[in-house]
Amino acid sequence: MNVQDIINTVSSKAGLDEPTTEKVVGTIFSVLEHEAEGTTVSSFFAKIPGADALAQKYDVMAAGAAANSGGGLLSSLEGALGGVLGEKAGALINGIAALKASGLDMAQIQQAGETLVRQAEAAAGPDLTNRVLDQVPGLKGHLGL
Repeated sequence: MNVQDIINTVSSKAGLDEPTTEKVVGTIFSVLEHEAEGTTVSSFFAKIPGADALAQKYDVMAAGAAANSGGGLLSSLEGALGGVLGEKAGALINGIAALKASGLDMAQIQQAGETLVRQAEAAAGPDLTNRVLDQVPGLKGHLGL
């Protein structure tokens, strides 16, 4: 299963258009890339062809990522707070700001996130997927897991 298969399934099950779904999946993968520890996340991405490229395309720590998300003052504050707290916390804060700025409500984000996790478990295995997610407990909370 590659990243496009995951995007297609999440789009279908969460009722989102493909460009929005790609952004959601890429943003979540970017948060994992920045917050999970090296070899675990590398092994995870190796099991899902295209996941690392998608994470880089939607890099939550890229210059201006939060400012360009269109979220206004809230995104600016979240981006500034992320910078103060450092990369690990900043990646999660920027990722959540980007997800909210994509126009989705929390129920849609949770539906997409839950479907993404189930697809990742099918592709990378539940043990590896859970090891990666356990390193980012704040993300699990935002995804309703």
